Amino acid sequence: MRRDDRDDPFDDLFDEIERMMNEMAGSMNRADGPGFGDDAHVSIYEEGDEIRVVADLPGVEKDAISVKCDGRSVTVSAATDRREYEERIKLPARVDEHSASATFNNGILEITFDRADDSASIDLN
Repeated sequence: MRRDDRDDPFDDLFDEIERMMNEMAGSMNRADGPGFGDDAHVSIYEEGDEIRVVADLPGVEKDAISVKCDGRSVTVSAATDRREYEERIKLPARVDEHSASATFNNGILEITFDRADDSASIDLN
């Protein structure tokens, strides 16, 4: 038996990698409306008195991103040459939208908020 006639043990692995790469490339080129879709991922972390939102935005430039917050949700809008994204993310707790700080590095948007006080103290006169 010649070496070329045997099954390569890595054939299945390479076929699966190629299938996944084709699937990723296809989803990046899809224009199926608003929302980040399969090519982006959003995570929310609660860390003490802060809430952090991390969004993967592949292929998006920093200047094409807009972030708005109403204290209960954050809306991230972004655009590429092929697609526009808009995602409204409900936050797990009320936040002080004026405390927000954001960074964007290598396709990852990170927004940090301070939690808002649950209730305000009212002084009686």
